[in-house]
Amino acid sequence: MLLHEEQDDGCCPQAVGLEPHINLGMHKYVPNNGGDEFFVFCHGLLQLSQLLVSGYLKSSISTIERRYGLSSQTSGLLASFNEVGNTLLIVFISYFGSRVHRPRFIGCGAILVSLAGFLMSLPHFITGPYEYDQSVASMFSNTTDLCQPEGLESQGNLSDTVCAPHTARENHEVLLVMFIAQALLGIGGVPIQPFGISYIDDFASEQNSPLYLGILFSVTVIGPGVAFMLGSAMLRFYVDIDKITEDEVQLTNKDPRWVGAWWLGFLVAASLVAVSAVPYFFFPREMPKEVTSGKEGGSKKSEDLLSQLRSKSEQVQNLSLAKFIKHFPVVLLRNLRHPVFLLVVLAQVNLSAMVAGLATFMGKFLERQFSLTASFANMIIGAVNIPGAMVGIVVGGAILKRFQVSLKQCSAMCVLGMLLCLLVAFPLLFLGCPTQKVAGVTYSESSDFGLHTLECSFHCNCPEKAYNPICGSDGIEYISPCHAGCEVVNIDSNSVLVSYSHRAKATGRELPDIQPLRTSRCLSPSTASPQLGFCTRVPAAKSPLLSRSLSGLLAQLTQGPSAFPSP
Repeated sequence: MLLHEEQDDGCCPQAVGLEPHINLGMHKYVPNNGGDEFFVFCHGLLQLSQLLVSGYLKSSISTIERRYGLSSQTSGLLASFNEVGNTLLIVFISYFGSRVHRPRFIGCGAILVSLAGFLMSLPHFITGPYEYDQSVASMFSNTTDLCQPEGLESQGNLSDTVCAPHTARENHEVLLVMFIAQALLGIGGVPIQPFGISYIDDFASEQNSPLYLGILFSVTVIGPGVAFMLGSAMLRFYVDIDKITEDEVQLTNKDPRWVGAWWLGFLVAASLVAVSAVPYFFFPREMPKEVTSGKEGGSKKSEDLLSQLRSKSEQVQNLSLAKFIKHFPVVLLRNLRHPVFLLVVLAQVNLSAMVAGLATFMGKFLERQFSLTASFANMIIGAVNIPGAMVGIVVGGAILKRFQVSLKQCSAMCVLGMLLCLLVAFPLLFLGCPTQKVAGVTYSESSDFGLHTLECSFHCNCPEKAYNPICGSDGIEYISPCHAGCEVVNIDSNSVLVSYSHRAKATGRELPDIQPLRTSRCLSPSTASPQLGFCTRVPAAKSPLLSRSLSGLLAQLTQGPSAFPSP
């Protein structure tokens, strides 16, 4: 974009007059040898930590929904709200970009991102402890949520409970804080990538520029991957780990009521951003241009081009803010009339939109579709999907550096990569899972009874609104132990619920098959004890995830050639 080029080199005229001062500053704070690589390293670390903050929200979106009773519409709006601040300020940042110290401006933006991360964790500290339904958790009573074949009604207090969102009174305060944090995240992220890329493009040689930028774009993929892995680790801890002891937690992460420590990851990511921001306050305003070895003619050509761009930037720099805003539509229309540029931008927009939508709700989709825990779903995304895209970006940048491909070859490489991506992703349209067999809901051996009622548990007097799913060894899911005909709850020495079973002797071992109890059992007495929670379907998730990983690799392989074609 022409505006982007003017922004990239806008500070060069000022830097010419201050060149002795800049060189002294660079020798003072940046190593003589490898200063450019050091900046690439610092900027890669900052982009990683920045994306860790924004990506972590996507990894914990379903947990935050459960904790504060948010809808998917609200959480989706929250996840995308950081783009509001980014979009509103990008024009003004383009104007001031030719007049500011870019590294220090990046550092200030990183401080705002760090503040946003800390604000995202604030709702946990200003709200009370997480409250969940205690009827099933009071498992020290053998009559809780169990089958009562003697005719007694189940004592679980779920029967008269009306399901309602958690902490409805606190939603407004929580949402206000989170939306402010997301707006600050968008504002702070405005200068980080544009100024970082333009700063690198100013001092990097034509030979090394694609590699440097390929590394930075690969970091943009690594960031969300690390965020999902961080979410997988943090959501294994209970949400109120700082407020109650471990002995007081009577839930496991497989329990539908479990809420992980979603706030802890924001503290880790925000701290990393704050540390990464420090070096930027010591970088010089400008670095000397790298010289490509063995290509003096190319170096002279680059210097001539740089002089022309400096002359253009002087004209832009002399414009007032009002004239700059007035000149902006002219520049915008000029770029929109450039067909190649417009097609590249549209391709990047569509690719980014696809990735953003999938990243936000992919974890929740895996949780619902394959009955996985939030931590395990995040681990799958971070360990399988993201690395493939990262490898594709790095390989694309390496190909540009190694073969010095032309513009037509870059275009052909993009077309080939996207066609292969479509071929690999096309089978995903035909992959799916059969509907989970839920006894009394989607599966019943007899249709003579009403909803949620099975012949084997007809005399158990199960509460209609009970919801404490368990999974039989035959893969059939039951909405509660009572609906499965379970009569005994098994608790280990640490007072943690282990499993449910049929009536047992005082020794704890189950009785052999007894005729009077046969009609009140849904689970076969010869099978193992049912598992707590949903019936997971991990093997069914392997094929689509591997296909997604390969298609992501092929799609991101075109990232470098489409954005940085060789001259």
